[in-house]
Amino acid sequence: MTTEETLPAAAAHSAAGAARAAEIGRGLLENLSAVVRGAAEACHLAALAVLAGGHLLIEDVPGVGKTMLAKAVAASIGADLARIQGHPDLLPSDITGVSVYNDSTRDWEFRPGPVFAHVVLFDELNRTPPRSQAALLEAMEEQQVSVDGRPWPLPSPHLVLATQNPVEQAGTFPLVESQMDRFLVATMLGYPDASTEAALAVGHGAQPVLSRLRPVATPQSLAAAQSEVAATHVHQSVAEYAVSIVRASRERPEVRLGGSPRSTIALLSTARAEASLAGRDFVTPADVKAVAPAVLGHRLVVEGRRGSIAAGAAIVGELTGSLPAPRP
Repeated sequence: MTTEETLPAAAAHSAAGAARAAEIGRGLLENLSAVVRGAAEACHLAALAVLAGGHLLIEDVPGVGKTMLAKAVAASIGADLARIQGHPDLLPSDITGVSVYNDSTRDWEFRPGPVFAHVVLFDELNRTPPRSQAALLEAMEEQQVSVDGRPWPLPSPHLVLATQNPVEQAGTFPLVESQMDRFLVATMLGYPDASTEAALAVGHGAQPVLSRLRPVATPQSLAAAQSEVAATHVHQSVAEYAVSIVRASRERPEVRLGGSPRSTIALLSTARAEASLAGRDFVTPADVKAVAPAVLGHRLVVEGRRGSIAAGAAIVGELTGSLPAPRP
């Protein structure tokens, strides 16, 4: 078979894979929006994080649906969900697992921790001391944990959804810059409008809807969809536009630490997911502009506003509004 004969089949396979990825993304978004009502932007960003294979940080007050969002993600992809409650006494081994001695085999056995689930909900991450927060760094970046000098691979796909309360700061430990940089996107749910809140109250919250959710994918099909999303085409001019936004964040006088090269990669990864969700196999400047505040905002260290996701996102919004975008 000649190369010319194989090209149409390969193109058809790619088109079918891209269509399937878009279908999974739309189904996931529909499920999340049904469970967490009145938070369209947060649900959209959560769907993008799942499609791009990244991690999500949700900053908001208690009772607005952060836990429900994580449960809806797990239910939508037919995956196991592990929940870790952050508190000052949490140890790294409580997250990664621990080696125990087996008398019958006279050998050490590794007992995996909750981080080995497909979807990990880390509630109130900022109530966890720094040494325990650091237990997530390797897991979130390399999809493995090292225990007693041996690496243990995590399941694929692997998604961490972490929450933090921006109001109550007593007994908390602010996330360090390297930890924030591991999250692909960050968002806030906010309060629903009055009519949505009334409907939630009458319907006893989101739990009844969550119990009726049907998976739109399996972990295996989601992993295939993530590969298709990662192959979405990015033109050189669009990549340069993303770089210009990140580099401009380093030059703002009120920003002590701007976006890293990792954040440029994250920006394009999320823009690919945005394009895929829209049913396109290429990224536009509008995709980059749309996701930039959620991807970059939490990574910026703003003078006098350390840890403020909203402050960083506002600065990124100003940058995307002033920087020239390439023509489509």
